[in-house]
Amino acid sequence: MFEFDIPWAFLLLPAPLLVWWWLPAYRERRESVRVPFFEKIATAAGVEPSRGGVQLRRNLLQGLLAPLAWALIVTAVARPQYVEPPIEKIESARDLMLAVDLSGSMDTPDMLDGEGNRIQRLDAVKLVLDEFISRREGDRLGMVVFGNQAFLQTPFTQDHDLVRALLEQTRPRLAGPQTMIGDAIGLTIRTFENSQAKDRVLVLLTDGNDSGSKVPPKKTAEIAAQNDITIHTIAVGDPKSTGEGEMDLDTLQAIADATGGQTFRADDREQLEEVYRQIDALTPIDVETFSYRPTRPLYHWPMGVAVVLILLYQLLMGMWQLIRSVGARHA
Repeated sequence: MFEFDIPWAFLLLPAPLLVWWWLPAYRERRESVRVPFFEKIATAAGVEPSRGGVQLRRNLLQGLLAPLAWALIVTAVARPQYVEPPIEKIESARDLMLAVDLSGSMDTPDMLDGEGNRIQRLDAVKLVLDEFISRREGDRLGMVVFGNQAFLQTPFTQDHDLVRALLEQTRPRLAGPQTMIGDAIGLTIRTFENSQAKDRVLVLLTDGNDSGSKVPPKKTAEIAAQNDITIHTIAVGDPKSTGEGEMDLDTLQAIADATGGQTFRADDREQLEEVYRQIDALTPIDVETFSYRPTRPLYHWPMGVAVVLILLYQLLMGMWQLIRSVGARHA
């Protein structure tokens, strides 16, 4: 839509008339000597005398162009602009980090897909996480993967398609066969250092126990709590597993309790889906929406037309004076 940013500038339109009515006409006085034989002196000197009093008169073209140019200048001062359709900007009020276990036991085929076929634990996690991510509209999401070490797979972003794509590329043992839960929490804490979000959440998903992190998981959970980070822990797979896939439910519970989060168990894909539905309820979507309308200034158009009209008038008057002077000489 078209509008004027300073519409009251149009009050200046009658200003030239007010000046013409109220201010006295410009007069210029010069000293002179009056002699009765002035014409003889001028003839003898070879000078053509001019009239003693000159009153400048406006021509028709000036009478038309002057008001038009003034109206265009006032229009430019009023700053015409074209207002674009509104654009909404959504800012997340929450940063949510997903910590995914890629240890060797995540390739255990003890989960079921929608058709009842056995699939790996990690594949089941991918299927459910994909749906979970699609429901987190407005949240900034990040992803940490861990095994022998923890790695930042995706920094915080609102590009959820990117998070899905990088999640799909993960494989069991990609970060090593072990399970460094404490290192994953520690890396998440460092990632949250630059976060300005009011709500900071870590969803930690693992099927095993900590294999010897540099800082014990319970200690990193205490540090996370000091940084206002809530951790929800999810134990995936068979709780009766032994070896590298043995679950340490007590540690996962302690991590969640230290940060005000909750612990969930997901023995199969259906339970895992229910877990993420519960997390959705615990951390509802919270976004701040800002709307603004871009503007495109148009003041240069009327100003440019006014300048062109003035220049054309001066050019035409100059050419007219030149033609008159040449004609007078030939006469």
